[in-house]
Amino acid sequence: MDGKKLIDLALEIGFADAAAIQTDELVFVPAFRALCEENQCGKYGVNYACPPACGTVEEMKERVLRYRQALVMQTMWDIEDPLDSAQIKPAKAQHNQMTRRLIDQAGEPGLMIGVSGCSLCNPCAIEEGEPCRFPKLRYSCMSAYCIFVKEMTERCHMDYDCAPGLTTFFSMYCFDEKK
Repeated sequence: MDGKKLIDLALEIGFADAAAIQTDELVFVPAFRALCEENQCGKYGVNYACPPACGTVEEMKERVLRYRQALVMQTMWDIEDPLDSAQIKPAKAQHNQMTRRLIDQAGEPGLMIGVSGCSLCNPCAIEEGEPCRFPKLRYSCMSAYCIFVKEMTERCHMDYDCAPGLTTFFSMYCFDEKK
């Protein structure tokens, strides 16, 4: 499926905006890994999709660059306080479900980069010393990949900061694997 068809599918699914970008246009900032190490989300070291278990900064970048293109998807939510986890968690979950739905409907293998770390299992199997239960469905977030989201949204002509009281989330589907 090409970028235009994926954009149309994303909008049909309910994303506020979507855009295709070449993966070599993405900006990776290794210093962003420190955001994960601060562990504000609580998943550092206790989730296979999060650092350090997800891989090094360079390994994460290489995963993205195995693909030629990426579809960037955005949702917008009426959430006054972006730190209100009671509202943020379900919004992130819905955004990730929509992203998974798009990938399933696209019918082409690819890489999902979600909002926040993977939440397929609670608790993550890593906490039980077990292997990941869903390695093909597991997804990491933009921070784990060290993707400069603000720069990405500018290149995609998407709003990064919206009006007060609006919270935006972004995910990505990398497709068109290099052979």
